[in-house]
Amino acid sequence: GTAIYTRRHPLSVRTGIGIDEHDHEGRAVTLEFGDFFLVNTYVPNSQNELKRLDYRMRWEDDFRAYLKNLEKTKPVVVCGDMNVAHEEIDLKNPAANHFSAGFSDEERGKMSELLASGFIDTWRYQHPQEVKYSWWSYRMAARQRNVGWRIDYFLVSECLRDRIVSTEIHDQIPGSDHCPVELVLAD
Repeated sequence: GTAIYTRRHPLSVRTGIGIDEHDHEGRAVTLEFGDFFLVNTYVPNSQNELKRLDYRMRWEDDFRAYLKNLEKTKPVVVCGDMNVAHEEIDLKNPAANHFSAGFSDEERGKMSELLASGFIDTWRYQHPQEVKYSWWSYRMAARQRNVGWRIDYFLVSECLRDRIVSTEIHDQIPGSDHCPVELVLAD
């Protein structure tokens, strides 16, 4: 599931994206603030042998439509486990994982569609060639060997581009198979 802790009191809070098929797994929380929506998501994993890929593709289309609908009112900041390494630079072993969940052509294509619809991958925007990962398998000492994937993102509506101050992947912070990611926006 997803959760958001905030010091600022939001104008409103919504769970889900308003589609019954998707709203029973705790995959989205939306907070409305004065000048933007903050959407925290946990995108469905396509699972071994991509057995949940069809569902994932429906989620991707419906989630993108949800975000674009929000954007009609005010800009959107999206964060969370997007469960996709968008580009080869975003995982340690792209060739070996080409048809794996999180790096299939279909999943990467849906991330491309989301970005093309007017969202910015803030990490890649500020760090176009830097290699950092946000997730490591618990298997085979992957974190110690830095055999990871960048699957946790902050995306922002195009109109927020000039407000991006900094973005960071805190890969030195242990405690989970994921590490924190950070975005700082100017007021």
